[in-house]
Amino acid sequence: MATEEEVPEAAAPAPAGGGGDDAMPDAASPSDSDSDSSDSDDEGAAGADELRIQALEQALQEQPLDYETHVQYIQCLRKSGNIEKLRAAREEMNKYYPLTPKMWQEWANDEISLSTSEESFRDVEKLYERGVQEYLSIKLWRDYLDFVEEHDPSVSQCTPAGLSKMRDLFERAITAGGLHVTEGSKLWAAYREYEMAILITISDGNDEEKAKQVQRIRTLFHRQLSVPLAEMESTLVEYKSWEAEQGNANDPGSNFDGVPSNVTSAYKKANDMYNERKQYEDQLSNAGAPEADKLQEFLKYLKFEESSGDPARVQVLYERAVSELPVSSDLWMGYTSYLDRSLKVPSVLRSVYYRATRNCTWVAELWVRYLLSLERIHSSEEELRHVFERAVQCSFPTIQEYLNVYLTRVHSLRRRISDGLDFQLIRQTFMDAAEFLSPQLGTKELLHLNAYWAKLERNLGKDLAAARGVWENTIKKSGSVLEIWQQYISMEMEMGNIHEARSLYKRCYSKRFAGSGSEDICHAWIRFEEENGTLDDYDLVVKKVTPRLKELMMFKSQEEAKDEAYSMLKDNSNADDSYQKRKASKMTNKQQPPAKKRKENPPKSAKSSDDQGSKTQSGHSAAITAVEVGDVTREKVELSTEMKVDSDSRTGNTGSNEPKPSFYNDKCTVFVSNIDLKANEDDLRRFFSDIGGVTAIRLLRDKFTKKSRGLAYVDFSDNKHLEAALKKNKQRLLGKKVSIARSDPSKGKKSREAGPSSKGHDNLSQSGGDGAKAQGDVKITGKNTHFAPRSVVKPLGWTTKDEKPDGGAGELKSNEEFRNLLLKK
Repeated sequence: MATEEEVPEAAAPAPAGGGGDDAMPDAASPSDSDSDSSDSDDEGAAGADELRIQALEQALQEQPLDYETHVQYIQCLRKSGNIEKLRAAREEMNKYYPLTPKMWQEWANDEISLSTSEESFRDVEKLYERGVQEYLSIKLWRDYLDFVEEHDPSVSQCTPAGLSKMRDLFERAITAGGLHVTEGSKLWAAYREYEMAILITISDGNDEEKAKQVQRIRTLFHRQLSVPLAEMESTLVEYKSWEAEQGNANDPGSNFDGVPSNVTSAYKKANDMYNERKQYEDQLSNAGAPEADKLQEFLKYLKFEESSGDPARVQVLYERAVSELPVSSDLWMGYTSYLDRSLKVPSVLRSVYYRATRNCTWVAELWVRYLLSLERIHSSEEELRHVFERAVQCSFPTIQEYLNVYLTRVHSLRRRISDGLDFQLIRQTFMDAAEFLSPQLGTKELLHLNAYWAKLERNLGKDLAAARGVWENTIKKSGSVLEIWQQYISMEMEMGNIHEARSLYKRCYSKRFAGSGSEDICHAWIRFEEENGTLDDYDLVVKKVTPRLKELMMFKSQEEAKDEAYSMLKDNSNADDSYQKRKASKMTNKQQPPAKKRKENPPKSAKSSDDQGSKTQSGHSAAITAVEVGDVTREKVELSTEMKVDSDSRTGNTGSNEPKPSFYNDKCTVFVSNIDLKANEDDLRRFFSDIGGVTAIRLLRDKFTKKSRGLAYVDFSDNKHLEAALKKNKQRLLGKKVSIARSDPSKGKKSREAGPSSKGHDNLSQSGGDGAKAQGDVKITGKNTHFAPRSVVKPLGWTTKDEKPDGGAGELKSNEEFRNLLLKK
């Protein structure tokens, strides 16, 4: 984008030269030539300005929230003199952002220069009024006061209405900035000058009116002398001089001669207060200080003022701070918090929160506090809804902040439901939140949202079917999360719906959950029937659950044995180099596959005489192969191998002729995750084609469904290409941002022991399927325990009837169906 410096300034007209006697009669005069050149330069500059204006207009259409582009656009329009576009540009910018005091001054001055009619006076007056409400600016207030005093006919003619209007405006200015330690005296001085001018207009014969005006001026002096301001001594001298003019003689050499005792006492107290604050004012007077340093100085000053206990003084200091540092969220958070605690004035709270959220739109906590503050001062539902709608349109850094805003809105509606609000407002807010947030929410947050929704549907909406619909939709999206089933069952139990709770146990007991979740749900069902069911119910659950628990125990023991084998091999990894060479030589001479050799010579610690030991031995063999051949312990690769070995062990097909999985050492490899499930090896090869160097691509697929798991390893020829590949992290492949990291086999063992990486634990599965279904990007907190899919092993007592559990509310076909159902209610 072109910068302002790139636009050539309009060339000044060249001075016209006089024609001499030796000038050729038919030659163009110098003045004509200069004039033509000046016109040409002006046209060129005007054309460049117009091109830049068009470029800035296009930029604002594409990014209407670009602050700097708004500023440059207004500057260009101001230079071009296009007043209509300039007005529209200023209004458009002010729709999104507050304008600085300087911008308001320029706007007002431009409008004043165009017309002085009564209609234009009202428009300019409104501009000043808008400007002084956004930031505290003593200069802007002075311009406002001078404008009204000069251009308002009722004020200039000193009519009673004009006098009242001007005095009210001065009082507002004093309230806004009269306590400004360094510049507040300018407002007091302007107020006194105005009243002194009024005194001159009063005729000599009207002694009573003149006496009132003298007393009014005296009161202003007394008020100012009681306020800690800069240059208090000069104000005292001016006061004594003025009193002498009124015939009240005093000694100029004595500070307080002729000054009333109460004024003297107030002055001394104010002077002491000023001296206490002078050190803070001196620190703030450094105009070239960095913003971070200035912020710290303001915070120290504010802490001191808050300890003094004067809310008005604290408020003025906060206004000074946010005027100089308007996008400091720390200042706005402190300001609003202080007002909520100490100055609970509705008009002030509305104004400050409105300005805070316009300056720091990205701070969700400010929006939350804004909504709560409006509720405290009993604002209308229309105002609360308007602020909430503004909040959810902002750009917050995390999805949790959007959730907080939605929940704040729901809490407010719930608290005010007794005021006659329709429950449909709560339901609609939940539906909007679910549609907007669900794809990005973690397990904990989604559980919180839907549990609260189901609770309100049941308790406030009195609609049990809708509450069940909430849980069914949650299961449809994240059925592999144990806590969702537990809370759904808990809701049915609280309402005494034993049959429905039993149906839920039948649906979920055979699912694969993270960690020990699969065992936990089985034991929970047994306890449920012990406490609530008949003997037949108990016998049935034991019949169903017992084979499942045995199956889980078997897989658990196999994994423990494999971990033990890995640990043993890791301890022996520092063996003597000569032993490694002899071993390598022996393997080379015999040309014997590593897997076969290990089957004939298993480690002693892995041998067992019983049948279970023979199965464990197979698991050990797979583990040893992974370590000895390539020192690989990646959990993702091992899983498919473990499933294969396990399946062979069950079917007795240990001598299968199927090719064994390959293992890799990943010395120049990246691990790619979050791949679109439709992507294949060719898509990945094209994705890395711009950097080259790809030697192999290994897309991980489900052992049984053969579908992509969204994960892949890509080998490169050298580190240079690998580093280039890492730079493509977070770029899009088929519309999804893929994650690319260097593959580190040494971390595999730790990953197996500690479970999945903590990063992304809360991301939810996009599928609620059981073990036979690929889980894609599922990341659940806790150590993964992998079980054989239901298509391979079914527990004893399993029948085709159990494939589709009976009872329960049943899953809805889609989110849209659920939405339509709720809206009909």
